[in-house]
Amino acid sequence: MLEIGLYGLGRMGGNMARRLARGGIQVCALNRSFEVTQKLAAEEANITPCLTARDMVASLAAPRIVWLMLPAGAATDAAISELSELLSPGDLLVDGANGFYQEAMRRAGELDNLGLNFADVGVSGGIWGLANGYCLMAGGSEPVIARLKPYLQALAPTPETGWLHAGPAGSGHFTKMVHNGIEYGMMQALAEGFALMRAKQEFELDIAAIAELWRHSSVVRSWLLDLSADFLKNDQKLEGIAPVVADSGEGRWTALESINLGVPTPVMTLALMSRFASQGKGDFANQMLAMMRQGFGGHAVQK
Repeated sequence: MLEIGLYGLGRMGGNMARRLARGGIQVCALNRSFEVTQKLAAEEANITPCLTARDMVASLAAPRIVWLMLPAGAATDAAISELSELLSPGDLLVDGANGFYQEAMRRAGELDNLGLNFADVGVSGGIWGLANGYCLMAGGSEPVIARLKPYLQALAPTPETGWLHAGPAGSGHFTKMVHNGIEYGMMQALAEGFALMRAKQEFELDIAAIAELWRHSSVVRSWLLDLSADFLKNDQKLEGIAPVVADSGEGRWTALESINLGVPTPVMTLALMSRFASQGKGDFANQMLAMMRQGFGGHAVQK
């Protein structure tokens, strides 16, 4: 039986463990909270709960594969540092977080010096991946990805679709970074369009019905539209939802990369700026604008 270590059982990692286990793969699972690991193991026959990283490594037969699904940054750095001392030459470490591609390139070189293999895999699919499969963008050498292939196939919608060897180390996270930048732009366009229709009150438009209509044979049909139609069906006003949209960091990296490469990405960049504005980061600038209008034109300022 194939086996893999999976470290990080959050919304994505937990469901990935379930999908792997249901695909007949033995998963040695590890999470910061052991209670979460135990609960998951009680649900799935092919999941072994591990208390520590050392336990997880000891539970796997060499050469091992350990896949990280931890938050990018400090948590992933700490896990890689710990595992690099526990794993043996020939073992494979996979980073499935939304990490910065240049970090993946650096890690690949550092781990190679220790005799360890590395792959970076961009993972898309959200909370629906368990049922529908994940879209996987893998970066690494040909032998590394060949070794990882059965696991990518188990996670993907089908063994032939939904996964790709994108290129060398770093390319998986780079591709996922651009994917998320495009996602920002698509979400922004849909949100603005529905806001415009809701504002045209004289037509009394049923925006839930329009969303459902556009799902069928329209050129703007998409999974994002499917999700929009679903929540608008239950609540068209969204009055209980705060108008604050977080950004995970991938949109920022995409914008910076476009500047570095000199490639214009106005839609993706403006979508990112709109998220900043929703977080109150444009409030002072708007206060400045109000005071300037008062200064040159005597326009009233709202207190």
